[in-house]
Amino acid sequence: MFRFFKLKKWIMWSWLGSFVILFSLWVQVKIDVKINEWFGVFYDMIQKALAAPNAITIEEYWSSLASFITLAGMYIALYVAISFFTAHYLFRWRTAMVEWYHSVYDEAAKIEGASQRVQEDTIKFTRIMEGLGTSFVESVMVLIQFTPILLGLSIGIPIFFFGDWQYGLITGALLWTIGGTIFLIGLGWLLRLVGVEYDLQKKEAAYRKILVIAEDDSSIRPKTIDELFADVRSIHFLSYVRYLYFNIGRMAYLQANVLSAYVFLAPAIVAGVVTLGVMQQIIRAFGRVEGSMQYLLKAWPTIIELASVYKRLREFESQINTKVIVDENI
Repeated sequence: MFRFFKLKKWIMWSWLGSFVILFSLWVQVKIDVKINEWFGVFYDMIQKALAAPNAITIEEYWSSLASFITLAGMYIALYVAISFFTAHYLFRWRTAMVEWYHSVYDEAAKIEGASQRVQEDTIKFTRIMEGLGTSFVESVMVLIQFTPILLGLSIGIPIFFFGDWQYGLITGALLWTIGGTIFLIGLGWLLRLVGVEYDLQKKEAAYRKILVIAEDDSSIRPKTIDELFADVRSIHFLSYVRYLYFNIGRMAYLQANVLSAYVFLAPAIVAGVVTLGVMQQIIRAFGRVEGSMQYLLKAWPTIIELASVYKRLREFESQINTKVIVDENI
């Protein structure tokens, strides 16, 4: 799965491409910081305008909106360009994977579900890596950029439970995030979600294989096909129940999460020690920091799927290598 980074053929795409993606993500985060600053200035201007008639000019108002449009335009243009580049980058990664599978397919074809592993799991692996990989790197970069901003904004502001402690907001976000992440990881482990996803794909692979064989061999149907589809149905129904319980816990936490920043800022808001603009900056920065800390929590269903795909491909590669060694000894 990681030959892409080892072969000279792919060195430009793998390493230089990775640098281009990482640098672009860094620029996106820097633009996001500028947008966060804009929110503070804009909402302070709105508060000033609502407090007294004609306190600001219409030119100032339009100029402020134009500044946001400029920043948003830059962000959108960069996002579109890097999304296009990343799609090509990941297809090259998939190509590096399947080239090896093709070279040993005489042995691989004898393994049950080989076609699904080579065609479906490779594309799943690269697509999931696109989402998880870029979001993970972006989360780290957001933490690096927004944590100092949040620390600076929270100086002298009373925080629920933590009082005037400068690190109250950061600590609150960390405790809330760690608690939720541990809760959902524990729930996912208790429900054995990775195992269910793995079993689901194995049942689907067996069902697909028998359907292909049945196109040329009528003697195996309908009983064999019906039996395999019954296995598919049972594992799907089991996964629905397991994810029902998991989603109850996950969505309950995420909905409670909407109010977390307002809870921590309650003393400051009630005391009126922050302006509307500063409050917006704090809430947005808090949300970005908290959201980055919650990477595992929000991406957990996708991580489960990636773990299942990784497990299947590793097992597939191990079976191929075993067959190749056996054949060489013969």
